[in-house]
Amino acid sequence: MITVGMNYHVLPGQQQDFETKFAGVVAALKAAQGHTSSTLWRDVADDASYLITSEWSEEQAFTDFIRSQAFRDVTNWGKEQILSGRPQHKIYKH
Repeated sequence: MITVGMNYHVLPGQQQDFETKFAGVVAALKAAQGHTSSTLWRDVADDASYLITSEWSEEQAFTDFIRSQAFRDVTNWGKEQILSGRPQHKIYKH
């Protein structure tokens, strides 16, 4: 099992849009083979900073997901409309 930490920073005023879009991402995540659970966290010191933690059965399952069309569709929209910078991902192996 692995946990993936995905750090995002959104443009000012785009917090609600990011949170709404994440709700749609959850559906894609639930359909991804090897995905166990995901949670969206917001930084209390910077309300435009978010962390998504995701549990996966193995690293390859996560890699397959981030190479999928479903992931590209979501992230392309985010890069153009919501995010202030490039997301940072970190994998934690158990």
